[in-house]
Amino acid sequence: MQLKHILALVLILFLNSLHSQTLLIPEQVFDGVTMHKDWVVAVDENRIAYTGPLNGLKGVNSYIKKQLKGMTLMPGIIEGHSHLLLHPYNETEWNDQVLAESPTERAIRGAVHAKKSLMAGITSMRDLGSEGAGYTDVYLKKTIDDGIIPGPRTLMAGPAIVATGAYGPKGFHDGVKVPLGAVSVSGRDNAIKEVRTQLGNGANLIKIYADYRWGKGEPSQPTFLQEEINAMVEAATTAGRYVVAHASTPEGMRRAIMGGVETIEHGDGGTAEIFDLMKKNGVALCPTLAAGDAISQYQGWKKGTEPDPKRIAKKKESFKLALQSGVDIVFGGDVGVFTHGENYRELELMVAYGMEPIKVLQSATSSNAKILHFDELGMIRKGYLADIIAVEGNPLENISQMKHVKYVMKDGVVYKDE
Repeated sequence: MQLKHILALVLILFLNSLHSQTLLIPEQVFDGVTMHKDWVVAVDENRIAYTGPLNGLKGVNSYIKKQLKGMTLMPGIIEGHSHLLLHPYNETEWNDQVLAESPTERAIRGAVHAKKSLMAGITSMRDLGSEGAGYTDVYLKKTIDDGIIPGPRTLMAGPAIVATGAYGPKGFHDGVKVPLGAVSVSGRDNAIKEVRTQLGNGANLIKIYADYRWGKGEPSQPTFLQEEINAMVEAATTAGRYVVAHASTPEGMRRAIMGGVETIEHGDGGTAEIFDLMKKNGVALCPTLAAGDAISQYQGWKKGTEPDPKRIAKKKESFKLALQSGVDIVFGGDVGVFTHGENYRELELMVAYGMEPIKVLQSATSSNAKILHFDELGMIRKGYLADIIAVEGNPLENISQMKHVKYVMKDGVVYKDE
């Protein structure tokens, strides 16, 4: 980080220590549900104290006024599917990140990624697996929570759980022991033990792989038996936690849904029947559109000048079916596959693939807060925690305005003010 940026951040934090009451005066306010003109938002320490017209605020002169001309004020964005310990695959392939980058290096990268995320308006984040780095993500969370480094509020999944033989890196003979990107289990008892181990080591939730490629270049197939998924969900929910599932095949998705997971990650092969089953069982979909878009480009697709590859066409169709079913959509792009801080890519694709801009913003704020268990967040509402951002212009008119985050407040502390 350049010295001038360090000094600017120190100055912002110092000024925050002087003023515990701030009045934010933007062009408009998106409160997590709808857009409001001529609203102001008052913050008292780390809580929202008032929202509404200026003339309705008592004691207005006790607040330090912050003008945000031409900007939309909104709740901090809640990222639903991230990997802080990964970086873009066109820089270093996933296998090499798992095998050649130490947990120490990946933790340092994670600290950089956490700050980039916060500066991009991501004030809360669900991170879905350390991908071979053990509990490094849990320790990264602790450094953020303890104020050692800046970053979003996080929920960490720890190492994640896969079926024995169904994950990578692969391609080595049976005498070579290589680190895996997750912990492998077989059988009900082994699965329950691993869930409990991960929760005991600080995981906030459990991620499982309900399907994956058993062999290199093969299509994904279901992995866990139904009884194994049922057991892992029961073990997690008994402890007050929940389970999410990587799943892209209809059968893998079905088993995860019937097992009681709360969200399906990816869902590329989802059918109308499967999405209806998700809707019926209250299971949300995190489509990770931006990951597929990025990987397709890494593989040579010249987006904008060439027709959609099969993967993208299939994704567009499954997302359309999901929208038609009315299933809850989680904003989460699988960032780490692409550059941290460019989370807005998922927002742009959600709109491009047919989701209404207002619903996209709801997904990234109030809806994600509810689905992902981020309490007292995701809304500009009196009494809620003061995680607030401001972007140039109006993202309902142009979702790409979400690239232009100019103001970031997390827990009442301003980290960015341009």
